[in-house]
Amino acid sequence: MKKPLFTGSGVAIVTPFTKETVDLPTLGRLLDFQMKNGTDAIIVCGTTGEASTMSYRERMRTIEFCVDHVDGRLPVIAGTGSNSTENALALSRDAERAGADGLLVVTPYYNKASQSGLIRHFQVIADGVDVPLILYDVPSRTGVTIAPEAYAELAKHPNINGVKEAGSNFSNIQKTRNLCPEDFTIWSGNDDETAAICMLGGKGVISVVANVLPAQMHRLTELCLRNDFAAAGKLQLELKDFCDAMFCDVNPIPVKTALNLLGWDVGPLRLPLCDPKEAGLEKIKAALERYGLTART
Repeated sequence: MKKPLFTGSGVAIVTPFTKETVDLPTLGRLLDFQMKNGTDAIIVCGTTGEASTMSYRERMRTIEFCVDHVDGRLPVIAGTGSNSTENALALSRDAERAGADGLLVVTPYYNKASQSGLIRHFQVIADGVDVPLILYDVPSRTGVTIAPEAYAELAKHPNINGVKEAGSNFSNIQKTRNLCPEDFTIWSGNDDETAAICMLGGKGVISVVANVLPAQMHRLTELCLRNDFAAAGKLQLELKDFCDAMFCDVNPIPVKTALNLLGWDVGPLRLPLCDPKEAGLEKIKAALERYGLTART
């Protein structure tokens, strides 16, 4: 029986940049902050980490740095998805060599593959590595959705550990849970859906909000995993406005802006992402103030 790569709150960590490259010293401080505040896993070079704007060399150096800095205290899961199966496999093999404990592999974007194509894509990658894969379903970004029946087929692969589900389709999540074995793990891919997905058997969240509120997201998943859904639901509602603020613009624009406002100096967004407009900036500032976050924590 497969064990989940992690349970609880995994942070989809931002990538701090200088004008030229990745700011590794700041990344180290962010990792320390996460580990001190209960985060259960580090997910590096994902969407929130702006991996699509990073060079191959930058991605591998960032993954290596996270592995070395975390030093086995938490699982480090590397984003290695691509719209080319060959490129995704190469990234996955190199991330495994860099020491990643697992891989987060997004559905191939732009191609709009069929369900048969999606199954083959993930199977080829899973066949080529010896570490577990977390599939990543995020149709708002990729234009394709993994069907529950495809999950049932993919769940048979010993290296496919589960899915980060960000499709907001609770009917499909229920079908997936019914079609797949218990050891096919589902993690929420949307912060504001964490308690609801855990109530359907999910094991936690891969979180954007945890970049700013790691202890609160850990607490939320802890309550869910204890089956205390009355308390978890209350906390989820308390976090709703903050979650909305962190998605008032395209991720990771709001969360990176919030970290800069809090003094973390995570640097610029990389084009084509850019700073939020004034209305968005005011929403982010207001959310920080409501949660008592006015200085570096």
